[in-house]
Order: sequence, then structure tokens, then C-alpha cells
Amino acid sequence: MPVPQQTKEKGCFICKNTIKNVDYKDVDLLKRFTTAYGKIMPRRRSGACAKHQRVVANAVKNARIMGFMPFVVD
Repeated sequence: MPVPQQTKEKGCFICKNTIKNVDYKDVDLLKRFTTAYGKIMPRRRSGACAKHQRVVANAVKNARIMGFMPFVVD
């Protein structure tokens, strides 16, 4: 008997909430796209579109360099 596939689509969080620009200083938004270990979530897990995934990844990297987010979570 075949297992039914999930048909629920997440959709991009940034597109849904019409967020104009993703800033590296907005740590609360960026934490949504990182795992508990501090790694950037892949697109298939975060549900972000390709455009916003690139923007979020760069913002997380900038936030780490500027000291707003840690590189490694203890």
C-alpha cells in the first residue's frame, strides 16, 4: 500500500509577510532561518524562495561577522 505524500506547501515566509528588506541587524528574523546549532537551514526545510534564501544566507553571514549572531552555538 503506497504512503500518501504530503501536499502542504509552506510558501516563502518573507513573501507571505511582505517584508521589504532583510537586514543583518534583524536577528529575530534571521534566527527563524537557522537551526538550533546555528547552521543556515536549506531551502527545502525553511520554505524560502530562491531569491530570499540567497538574501537570508548573506544576511546571516554578515550578522555573524558583525557579532550579532554566533558562528557556533554551545
